[in-house]
Amino acid sequence: MATCMVVALIPATLLASPVLRCQIDQGGITRMLDVTPTDDPYQVKAIDINGRFRFKAVMIGNERQVDYIKLYTYGQARQQPVLLHQATYPSPPVSPASLTGVNFIYAPDLERELQYQCTLLEVAP
Repeated sequence: MATCMVVALIPATLLASPVLRCQIDQGGITRMLDVTPTDDPYQVKAIDINGRFRFKAVMIGNERQVDYIKLYTYGQARQQPVLLHQATYPSPPVSPASLTGVNFIYAPDLERELQYQCTLLEVAP
C-alpha cells in the first residue's frame, strides 16, 4: 500500500502582510512612513519631523495578525522629547480605510502643528 502526500503550493503573490502607512504633514512638508509588524516595540525608533517633532508608529503582530498599534508624537524640547499625543488601536482590522482619521497635534512652544493620518493595508510581498 502506497501512501500519498499532498503538498499545496500557494503563490507568494496571494500571501499579504499588513503595512501601516502614515502620512505626516508638518511645516509644508509631507512624509510617508510605512511600518511593518514587529514583536519588540522597544526596537522601533521615533523619526525626526523637521527638527520640531518626533513620530513613532509601533505595530505589534506578525504577517497574519495585528495585535495592536500604538502611535506616539513627541515635541522636541531642549533636554529631551516630550510626549504630546499617544493613541492605541487594539486588534484593528486590516482594511484599506483610514485607521486614525486626521489628527492635529500642537507643540506648546511657538504653536507648531503636525498632522498625521494612518491607514492599515495588506500588501503582497
